[in-house]
Amino acid sequence: MSEFTLTTVEEFEAATNRLLETGAKVGADSWQMRVKNQTPHCKFGENGVCCRICSMGPCRITPKAPRGICGCDAHGIVGRNFLRFVAGGAATHSDHGREICNTLGHTEAGGTYQVKDPAKLIRIAKEWGVETEGKDIYDLAHEMSEIALSEYGKNHGISRWLSRAPEHTREIWHREGIEPRAIDREVSCAMHMTHMGNSCKPEALIRQSLRNGLSDGWGGSMCGTEFSDVLFGTPKEIQTEANLGVMVEENVNIVVHGHDPSLSEIICDLADSKEMQDYAKTFGAKGITVSGVCCTSNEVAMRRGIPMAGNFLQQENVVLTGACEAIVVDVQCIFPALGPLSKCFHTKFITTSPICQMPDSEFIEFDTGSAAEKAKKIVMLACENFQNRKKELVYIPQMKHKAWVGYSVEEIVHKLDGVTNSQVDTTGSTRPLLECVTSGVLRGAVAMVGCNNPKVRPDTAHIEMMKKLIAKDIIIIASGCSAQAAAKAGLMDKAAKDLCGAGLKRVCELADIPPVLHMGSCVDISRMMILAAELSKDSGLAISQLPVVGCAPEWMSEKAVSIGNYVVATGLDTFLGVVPYCAGSDQVAGLLTDGIRDWVEAAYTVETDIDKLCELMIERIEQKRAALGI
Repeated sequence: MSEFTLTTVEEFEAATNRLLETGAKVGADSWQMRVKNQTPHCKFGENGVCCRICSMGPCRITPKAPRGICGCDAHGIVGRNFLRFVAGGAATHSDHGREICNTLGHTEAGGTYQVKDPAKLIRIAKEWGVETEGKDIYDLAHEMSEIALSEYGKNHGISRWLSRAPEHTREIWHREGIEPRAIDREVSCAMHMTHMGNSCKPEALIRQSLRNGLSDGWGGSMCGTEFSDVLFGTPKEIQTEANLGVMVEENVNIVVHGHDPSLSEIICDLADSKEMQDYAKTFGAKGITVSGVCCTSNEVAMRRGIPMAGNFLQQENVVLTGACEAIVVDVQCIFPALGPLSKCFHTKFITTSPICQMPDSEFIEFDTGSAAEKAKKIVMLACENFQNRKKELVYIPQMKHKAWVGYSVEEIVHKLDGVTNSQVDTTGSTRPLLECVTSGVLRGAVAMVGCNNPKVRPDTAHIEMMKKLIAKDIIIIASGCSAQAAAKAGLMDKAAKDLCGAGLKRVCELADIPPVLHMGSCVDISRMMILAAELSKDSGLAISQLPVVGCAPEWMSEKAVSIGNYVVATGLDTFLGVVPYCAGSDQVAGLLTDGIRDWVEAAYTVETDIDKLCELMIERIEQKRAALGI
C-alpha cells in the first residue's frame, strides 16, 4: 500500500482560518468577508441583461421591459456584453505578449536581458520567412522584436502564428470568417461592434468573440509564450515546492505576483546574488527566499524552480503570515486589497507597472532599460524591512508539497519519446503519446486551466476532478492557478502516480513524470494549442476528433473567457464550472453550448455540479474514442 498522501482542501482551509485569526487581531480585511458583503449578487448582471454602453440607461431587461431604450433586446445585450468581456481578456493577455516582444528588442550580449534559447528564436524566424544565415543572434532578436510588434497593428493579412495550426483548422477559420487579423484590430473591432447603434445580432457578436479569442491564443498569448522562452529559456523538467510552507521564517521573504516575467526574472537573479544575500544578513536574516503567487510564480517556477506560495485566492495569505517583507506585483489578478492589508503588517506592497497602479502601494516603475537598477532597489527595500517584523504576528503554516514542473511542448515530446516500444522512429513527435491513447493505455487528456472563484469552494473543483480523471487513465495538462492547486495538493509529485489507473501509472513510470503536467502560466495555454496542433498533424486527425477536452472549473476573469473562446474555436470542447453571464439569452447560450459546433466542431458545456461536470468530460472523451474505433 502506498504511503503517498495528498494535502486536502480541508487542510488548506484550516491553515487559512488560522491566518485569518491573525488578520482579525490587526483589523485586516479579507476576501471571505467581502464575499459576504457582496452576496447576493445582482441577478441582472449575472444574467448579462444589464446594458450601460450609453447614457440613456442603464437598461435592464425584464418581462415587463423586454427592450432597452434603443430597442435592443436581451439577446443583443447579452451578446454585446459577452463580446466586450472577451475583448477585455484578449487585450490583457495580448498586452502581456507585447511587453515580452518589447523586452526581446532590449536584449544584448552580457546585458540584463539575453537570448537564452537561440535555437528557438532561429526556428521562429524561419517559420516567419526571416533570413537567419550568418546573422548575429542579437541582430536577429531585434529584427524579430519589430516584426512581432508589427503583428499587433498591421494593416493587411492574418496572424503569422496561424501557420502552426493544421490545414483543416485553418480552413474552418477561413470559411467561418473568424481568422484573426492584427491582434489589436480584433479588440478594436469588438469595441466598435458593441458601441451603441451597432451589432445586436447574436450570431455576429459570437463570431467576433471567437475571432477575438483566437487573436489572443494564436496571437498575443503565443507571442508572450514563445518569446519568453527565447528570452528566459524554454522550460524543462525541474523540481520545486508549493504552498505557504515554502516561505522561510528566518529569511527575508519576497513574493512576486502577477504575470509578466520580465521583472521577476531579474529579481530572482539579484536575490540569489552573494551581494544581496549578504545584505540581508546585515539586518538579521539568514538569507533571502523568493516565492510566487499566480502566473508570475508559474513563470519563474518552471524555469528556475522558484517555489509557489499559492494561487489567486491565496494572495492575501502570504501577507497574513506576517513574514512577508515585500509583495512585488506587475499586472493582472492583483487584489487592490493588498494595499490596506499590507499596512496592517510590516509588508511593503510594491507596484511596478503604469498598467496596474493601486492605492496604499509603493510605486517603483519598472522598464526594460532600468530593470537591474529597479530590481536591486526592490530587493534592498525588502531586506531593510526584515527588521520591522512583528514577531508575535508571524505564523507560516508548515504545509508544502514537492512538485515537478516545466513541461513545455518540447519537454513533453522529449519525455514521452521513451514511453512506447514502437518500431517507428518517433523522436521529436507526439506519436508516443498517440500510441498510448490508441492502444488504450491512456483514455485521453484534459487541459485543466483557470482561476479560483469564491463561487466554487477554492481549489476543490480542480483537485477533485483531477483525482477522478487520473484514476480513469486520463492525463492532465494544467496551467495557471489550476496548476498551482494541483501542486499544492501534491498531484505534481511523481509519487502521485499511485493514485492513477494502471495505464496512466505505467506511463508515469516509463516517462518519469507526474500524472498532472505543469505547462506554465495562463498565457501558456497557447502551448496547449500547439500541442493539440502537433497531435493532429502526427495523427492525421482533426483536432476536434482527438480524445482531448478543455476545462475551467473555477474560472473568474475576462482572460478566462478569451481563453475559452480560442480553445473552443481551435476545436476542443470546453467544460465550465461557473456560469458565464449569458443566461439571460437562450439564443446566446444556445450558440455557445451547441450552435457554434456547426462552425468550429466544438462547443461549451456548463455545469456547476462538479461531479456531473467531470462525468460529462469523461463521457465526451469516450464518445471521441468510440467515433475513432479505439
